[in-house]
Amino acid sequence: MTTEHTLHDCPSMMEYIEQTGLLPLLDSGVPGFSADAAVAPECRYRRLDDGGWEWPLWKWKGPLVTEGHFAYGKFFDGKAGFVSMQWWPDLCNWRRSRHPVPDEDSLEGAILAVLQTSGSMISRELRAACGFTGPRMRSRFDACITRLQMACRVVTEDFVYPRDRHDRPYGWGWSLLATPERLYGRGACRCERSPEESCARLHTHLRALLPDAGERQIARLVG
Repeated sequence: MTTEHTLHDCPSMMEYIEQTGLLPLLDSGVPGFSADAAVAPECRYRRLDDGGWEWPLWKWKGPLVTEGHFAYGKFFDGKAGFVSMQWWPDLCNWRRSRHPVPDEDSLEGAILAVLQTSGSMISRELRAACGFTGPRMRSRFDACITRLQMACRVVTEDFVYPRDRHDRPYGWGWSLLATPERLYGRGACRCERSPEESCARLHTHLRALLPDAGERQIARLVG
């Protein structure tokens, strides 16, 4: 792994994700193993004197997904991160073996059906289309999306930002969600290995990458 706090731009982060194969965005439970831990201090989140904020790493997410061709979603114990296309088939193979296709009558099944029909949707539009409009329904929807992403059945295609009257983007942005089959093709979601072989391969890779991590920490990353 690279030395902490050394990456200064999006291209170097792309190289780092290719190197690690799997990389949480923020704290992963393993010290030093995250995109946030790898960037220089000036690329991390900071408040501005005018009350605003600046976070270069956060702004890199879109290019990392669209130009770096990395899968992005809540893949790591319910937390967001990146997976390279080299490792996506194994992660997809293992996770889907543990989380079968949701029943059509379930909340996750309804969300998946809408996405498969529409192609891709902004998170808030998908929430409305699936009827998550009542009190406390946003948190239920977010929980369903997290489970679908952990199962490698939904990924983030890009990020969409509202614009001010000067046509400048602002805010945290909305996730543009899609199925990985639509985004990467069905072939990218298939693996010749058994789920158990994929799990072992992921475990071996992370153990070599993170020699100081405990077995429980590795298991939580593999899922």
